[in-house]
Amino acid sequence: MRSDTKWWTLAVACAATFMLLVDLTIVVVALPPIQRALHSSFSDVEWVVDAYALSLAAGLLTAGSLADRFGQRRVFAVGLVVFTLGSAVCGVAQSPAMLIVSRAAQGVGGAVLFATSLSLIANAFRGRDRGIAFGVWGAITGFAAGLGPILGGVITTDLTWRGIFLVNVPIGVVTIGITVWKVGEFRAEQAPSPDWAGFVLFTGAMVSLVYGLTEAGITSWGNGAVVASLALSAVVLLAFVLVERRVAHPMLDLSLFRIPTFDGGLVAAFAMNASLFAMVLYLVLYLQDDLGYSALAAGTRLLLVTGVTMVVATAAGRVSSHVPVRLLIAPGLLLVGVGLLLMAGIGADTSWTHLIPGFVLAGAGSGLVNPPLASTAVGVVRPARAGMASGANSTGRQIGVALGVAAYGTIFTAALSRQLRSSLAAVPALAARRGTIVAAVQQGTIGSLIERTGAGVRGSLVVAIRTAFAGALNDLLVVSGLVALAGAVGSVLLVRSRDFVVPSGGTDAARLGDEKLLVP
Repeated sequence: MRSDTKWWTLAVACAATFMLLVDLTIVVVALPPIQRALHSSFSDVEWVVDAYALSLAAGLLTAGSLADRFGQRRVFAVGLVVFTLGSAVCGVAQSPAMLIVSRAAQGVGGAVLFATSLSLIANAFRGRDRGIAFGVWGAITGFAAGLGPILGGVITTDLTWRGIFLVNVPIGVVTIGITVWKVGEFRAEQAPSPDWAGFVLFTGAMVSLVYGLTEAGITSWGNGAVVASLALSAVVLLAFVLVERRVAHPMLDLSLFRIPTFDGGLVAAFAMNASLFAMVLYLVLYLQDDLGYSALAAGTRLLLVTGVTMVVATAAGRVSSHVPVRLLIAPGLLLVGVGLLLMAGIGADTSWTHLIPGFVLAGAGSGLVNPPLASTAVGVVRPARAGMASGANSTGRQIGVALGVAAYGTIFTAALSRQLRSSLAAVPALAARRGTIVAAVQQGTIGSLIERTGAGVRGSLVVAIRTAFAGALNDLLVVSGLVALAGAVGSVLLVRSRDFVVPSGGTDAARLGDEKLLVP
C-alpha cells in the first residue's frame, strides 16, 4: 500500500472514532437543556441515552461480519453516512420521538465505525508503522473521551444543544470524501454470511428488556405492558440462545462462555458501565437541575472523573503487560464502587464539592479497569476469534449502560416520589400537588414550578425538592456502588491467568484490545 494511502486511512479511522467516542459523552451534559427545549419526559431522556447504546450494542458483532463480506472500506463508508445523517437529524429534531429514532440511527452507524476502524488500520499498516498507528489512534480515543463533557458544555452553554449533533456533519462529510478517494479496500476471501436471525433476536430481547424497565418507572411493576415486555424479552433471549447453538456461523459463539476468564471480562465490562457510566446521567441531572449549574459548569466538574481516568489509564496501560490483569480489573472496580458509595450522603444543603473524593476515586478505578479489559477478552481465544471476543466485550459495556440507565430511572422515580411524600406531608398545600411536583422534577422544569408557587410555601417547596432529589440520588449511588463491587468480586473469582492463550500485550491483537477500551 502506498505510504500516503495508509496515512489517509489512519486519518479517517481517527476522525470517525473521535466522532463516535465524543458522542458517547458529549450528549449527557446537554440532556437537561434538551429535556426543557423538547418538553420531554424523564423516560424520554433515558431513551436518548439508551437508543444509542442499544443500537451500538446490537450492531457491533454483525457489523464486523458485513465488513468481512462486502469490504471494510465500503461498509465503513456506509457507517459514516448513517452516522452523519443521524447526527444531522438529531440536530434538527422537533420532538423527543424524532430525537430518539435519530439517536438509534447514530448508534447503528457508530457500531459499523467501531467494528471497522481498527480493522482498516490493521490492514493498512505493517511492522513498526502499525505500532505507531495504533499509538496515534489510542491517543485520539483517550483525548475524545475526556473532551466530550467539556465540549458538550461549551457548545450547549454558548450556542445551542443542537450544535453537539450538528458539529458531526462537516467532519462526517469530509471523512466520507477522503474514505472514498484515498482509502484502499480490504475484504476477507471466504467471509460467512451475517447471522441476521441472531441480530434480530438479540436486538428484540434487549429493546423489550429496556422498555420494560423504563415503563416500570412510569407506571408500576405490575402494569400489564411491563410484565408483557419483560416476559417477551426472556422468551426472545431464549430463542436467541437456541438459534446461536444451531447456525453454522453464529453472531456470538456460545462456547466462549465456557472460558471463565472470558465470563469474568464480560462481568467486569458490564459492571463498569452499569455503575459509573450509567450514573453520569443522574449526576448531571443533579448538578444542573438541582444545584443549578450550567451545562459548561457541569461538564467542567465531570473532568474530575474523565481527567483522572485518562491519567491513570496511561500508567495502567504500561504495566498491564507485566502484571496479571485481575490485579488491575478487580482493584479498579473496587475503587469505582468505593467512589460511588463515597458520593452518597448528599443532603438538601450539600455543595457539589462533596462529590470530589468520589469523582477522583471512581475516575482512578475506571482508569485501572479499562486498559486490560479488552485484552482479557481477546487473550483467551485464538487470534481468529479475537474480533468476536472483543466485540462481545464491547457489547457487554453498552448493554451495561442501557440497562443501568433504565433500571436507575425506575429506582429514581420511585425513591423521588417516596421522598417527596415524606417531605411534603407537613405542608398540606404542597402535599396535594405531589404528582405535579414529581413530574416537574422528572421533566427538568423545577425552576418554573418554583416561580409559580406562592411566596408563603416557596421556601418549603425548594427544601422538599432538594431533599427528595438528594435522597433519590443517594439510593442510586448505593445501588451503583454495589454493582461495581459485585463486578470486582466476579472478576476475582473468574479471571484466571491459566486461561490466557495469548499473552496480554504480546500480539497486535492484545495491544489493540488494550488501546481500544481506554474509554467507555
